[in-house]
Amino acid sequence: MIHPSYSDLMAVVNEDVEPGEQPVVQSRYSIVLATAKRARQLVAGVDKPLIPNAEGRKPLSIAVDELYQGKVKIVGDED
Repeated sequence: MIHPSYSDLMAVVNEDVEPGEQPVVQSRYSIVLATAKRARQLVAGVDKPLIPNAEGRKPLSIAVDELYQGKVKIVGDED
């Protein structure tokens, strides 16, 4: 099983959304796109990993952990 799960990631990303507002992430597809984009940034060397102990880990695993720990935020289209 993948940890964290998609539902856990969606909960973390949407935790700052006020009641009545539209969540930033509404589907697994959005989570996949966000983590893939962050992983590509890491591979390209655009940015350094934002989590400790990232050495030797794959870029996608780092991106998922960064998102789960709140080090990277997903912003909506209007932001």
